[in-house]
This record gives sequence, C-alpha cells and structure tokens, in this order.
Amino acid sequence: MKIKMLAVGSIGTNCYILEDTENKVAAVVDPGGDAERIKKAIDEAGVKIQYILLTHGHYDHLDGMLDLVELLGYPVAIYLNRKDLQSSLDRRLFPFAGKVTGYCCYNDGDTLQLGDITITVMATPGHTPGSVTLVAGDVLFVGDTLFAGSCGRTDLDGGSYKDLMKSLKRIGQLEGDFHVCPGHMDLTTLDRERETNPYLIQAMRG
Repeated sequence: MKIKMLAVGSIGTNCYILEDTENKVAAVVDPGGDAERIKKAIDEAGVKIQYILLTHGHYDHLDGMLDLVELLGYPVAIYLNRKDLQSSLDRRLFPFAGKVTGYCCYNDGDTLQLGDITITVMATPGHTPGSVTLVAGDVLFVGDTLFAGSCGRTDLDGGSYKDLMKSLKRIGQLEGDFHVCPGHMDLTTLDRERETNPYLIQAMRG
C-alpha cells in the first residue's frame, strides 16, 4: 500500500492517491481541484483509478472531480455519504446536494475492496451530516473531522458540534495507533492527537 498526498484547489485541500502497488489499482480521496496535477500523479504511478472517495460533500473536496473523470477517460465509481446529498443543504458549500444520479452512497460499516486493500467506512458526522472517515490498514482518511491539534468547524450548514464530539470520541477509541490523513494541513498520528489535541481529549472525556 502506498499513499501520495497533493495539496490542491484554492485553499490547499489535501488530496490523496491510495495505491495497491501489487495490483496497480488506486483510489483518489477528495479531489478538490487541480485535476491535471492529480492525473499526472496517477500516470506517474502507473495505476488505474477504481474509486473516487469523498470524505464529505463540501466544494473544496470535490471541485476537481468531474474534470478528473473526464481526463481519466474511463468509468470510475464515485462514493459519498447520502446525507451530504440532501437537497436542503447550501449548494454553495454542497454543489452536488440534490443531485444523486451517477453516484454511489456509502454508509457506516460499508467496505470497499481496492485490490488487496480493504477500505472500511466510519460515519463521523459533525463537520457535515455525511462526513465519513475511511479506514485502510493503519491509515485514517478523516476529511475535516480531525486535524493536527484541532478539528473541523461546525458553524457551516449542516454542522453540529455535539455530533463532532461524538465522532472524535469514536475515532479516539479505535484500538492502536493510526496514521491520520486530514483534509487540510499536516499529517499526524492518532496517538499524538490523543495526547495533545484539546478537542480529541475533551471528546474522549465526554
């Protein structure tokens, strides 16, 4: 398993390419812009994209998605939690709200197989109603739920601080250490956040 990170789009969203190097297949997590750069990284890796996986439905995590699919030139399964596709959500933030045609919806506990890599979906609402954390081996793709030393904001449409605290607690209660791949800023580890992140510490005490 190999992971490449690119900061893409107008606010530097972390986009990840998760590769099964043996089977030459990969998933793109949160293609938030710069589709040509993402495509170049895919070509350099020599892999075929099987999935585009969205941790949530905000524009800065999917703005490059449609352009990327066009550049790839072959069918790719696109996954997003249904709760971020509700028509009542602010379409300035959720550009695909109310538009479910052609998208696959994953839910808590679902698994996807990427070659020999099993990806498990954890519902972690709070930043958005449909935020998910994707677990692949010892790696967590947490979107905007958990950051190094911080957590996602909850003042946008659909946000809930109460739900976010529950989600952080659920992540914090996972057994063992994990590499944490957030939607913005630096990579971290779960053990480091358990020890130093005030929001995760608060959530764990709740």
